[in-house]
Amino acid sequence: MNFQIRDAITANMTNNSAEDIRNVVDDAIQRGEEHLLPGLGVFFEKLWNSADEQERTKITGELAQAFSGR
Repeated sequence: MNFQIRDAITANMTNNSAEDIRNVVDDAIQRGEEHLLPGLGVFFEKLWNSADEQERTKITGELAQAFSGR
């Protein structure tokens, strides 16, 4: 992933409220445009890097369930 994307998204999202971030995520998913996926990846990267091992286990478990096809 291009570091300029990370930097731009980080700059744009710094100090946003939880509601602002929720709106950005909801909008990106609703649009379904693939060019927005790298931005959501930056969100995930920030979450992952700030998570402890227990939170990472929970995240990966939830992702496994989401991709299980059930």
